[in-house]
Amino acid sequence: MSRIQSTLNALSAKGRKGLIPFITAGDPGPELTVSLMHALVAGGADIIELGVPFSDPMADGPVIQRASERALANGVGMRHVLQFVKEFRETNQATPVVLMGYANPIEHMGAEKFIDAAKQAGVDGVLVVDYPPEECQEFAASMKEKGLDPIFLLAPTSTDDRIEQVGKIASGYVYYVSLKGVTGSGHLDLDAVAKKMPEIKKHVRVPVGVGFGIRDAATAKAIASVSDAVVIGSRIIQELENTPRENAVQAVQTFISGIRKALDE
Repeated sequence: MSRIQSTLNALSAKGRKGLIPFITAGDPGPELTVSLMHALVAGGADIIELGVPFSDPMADGPVIQRASERALANGVGMRHVLQFVKEFRETNQATPVVLMGYANPIEHMGAEKFIDAAKQAGVDGVLVVDYPPEECQEFAASMKEKGLDPIFLLAPTSTDDRIEQVGKIASGYVYYVSLKGVTGSGHLDLDAVAKKMPEIKKHVRVPVGVGFGIRDAATAKAIASVSDAVVIGSRIIQELENTPRENAVQAVQTFISGIRKALDE
């Protein structure tokens, strides 16, 4: 059983919901990434999504785009991201880490080489935004062979056929994009999310985390009432943008603590 699966199973057994925060590796500075990962855990994160900086992050809104631009300006690439995970693992063997990003950096390294390096670093799952399920069955199979979870996106526009395809090869969890649009945009429609969940659960046997548009403790708590986990990213990046660098780690821990408290109420 993967670290992601055992973590989410343990939460479910206690009647609790997963908290999956996202940060971009290398933002606001590479020297802070590992400390920020530990701060997320101290604040109550169950799984960390670590963004791999990319020059054209098409699913991401302006906030996460800015984070990617800052990280790239800091010279952070895939090898640095894997090194951050390795450093994190020196003192945390329990919290699952999912790399979230795009195909280009993986293709540049080579898929098999990437999978081996990710496994060696201590990565647990990979979500590649532009790898649709019908085009990456070989990649997903290789991931599973090495004990890594291939994680996929579903959206309000996902058809029954697409949900079924994802259900066949996804493991760990599925990330449901609650909005038609990019990260951090739009108004969250709880009723629409609640209505979509049974359609997804009909085909998907792994837990479903919901993200895009979760801004605060109230929206996180509302989404948790209809999902297995809550994913929150843009709002954390904004916290980093609005906080002096010397206070960034504590600010992120405090923010996540507030979300954790709301989910556990």
